[in-house]
Amino acid sequence: MNDRTFTRRTLLGTGAAGLGAAALGLSPRALRAQTPVALQLSWLHSSQFAGSYIAQDRGFWTEAGLEVSLLPGGPNAPVEPPVVAGTALVGISAADYTAAAVENGAPFRILAVAMQKNPFVIASLPANPVNEPADLAGKRIGMALANTPVLQALCTLNGVDINAIEIIPTQYSAQPLLAGEVDCLLCWETDLPVAMAMQGVESVTMLMADYGYAVHSQTYIATEDSLANRRAELVALMSGEVRGWEIYRQDTDAAAELTLAMYPDAGLDLETQKLQAARQVPLMFSDLTDANGFGWWTDETVAANIETLALLGRTVTPDLWDRSILEEVHGA
Repeated sequence: MNDRTFTRRTLLGTGAAGLGAAALGLSPRALRAQTPVALQLSWLHSSQFAGSYIAQDRGFWTEAGLEVSLLPGGPNAPVEPPVVAGTALVGISAADYTAAAVENGAPFRILAVAMQKNPFVIASLPANPVNEPADLAGKRIGMALANTPVLQALCTLNGVDINAIEIIPTQYSAQPLLAGEVDCLLCWETDLPVAMAMQGVESVTMLMADYGYAVHSQTYIATEDSLANRRAELVALMSGEVRGWEIYRQDTDAAAELTLAMYPDAGLDLETQKLQAARQVPLMFSDLTDANGFGWWTDETVAANIETLALLGRTVTPDLWDRSILEEVHGA
């Protein structure tokens, strides 16, 4: 989200690093080459992208023949333009942003889905909790007005009258909730609730994905041209991502420590990064990924995304998602 402003040990033993090039479908020639490519991140450096940092730190991409640059995003660095321009081979985006870009003519395909559950939550305090969408009636919700379609989609999916909710425009901060100016906040599971926890404040979070809000987040996008002409590079890049995120899952504290070691000037707090890294795991991994591998999706999850995107005013078709690279990576 462009209105988000949050800060988001040497690692485990070899783990997934024990996979050889042959297991990843990479040729010896690919190992000898060093092709420079870039991965455009969706936000500033933080443990949100620690799986990528592990892949780079462990040399997974180097052994696959790639020299990968990790380009930070931010409010003034949208993901889509560098991918269209070819400055970045792959970008990390979200299905709603990608759908909007495709409607404007961008030739994108979604290659993999890092967050199996969308991270949007309604955060409240235990004394006045929002445990389910029906609890929103009569509440004051703090949020950016730009996210009104998100709230409307949640209400439509759950039969809640949005007019029964008082929307109060706020900056992206927990302070309005803590000051009693609002009853709840629309935010990400991994930022404002974490910020409150770091202040010793307990919060209640209602994950919108548990109530039908199905929009794939932290998705990997590439152009149709790259899919046609740079498949080996895409497979190598995504193979490194898969290996990095599987190691991340094994020790999120170590992943947070690596994040600070690699980006010591990013203004990150270690304990905050550790908590964010841990809270990200249930969003990224599920029975589906356990069965099929990191980044996976099914026809059913795509159908749910299309339904929710329609409520956001985005019309997409299933071919926006292309699983061919991921199938190569996982050897399907």
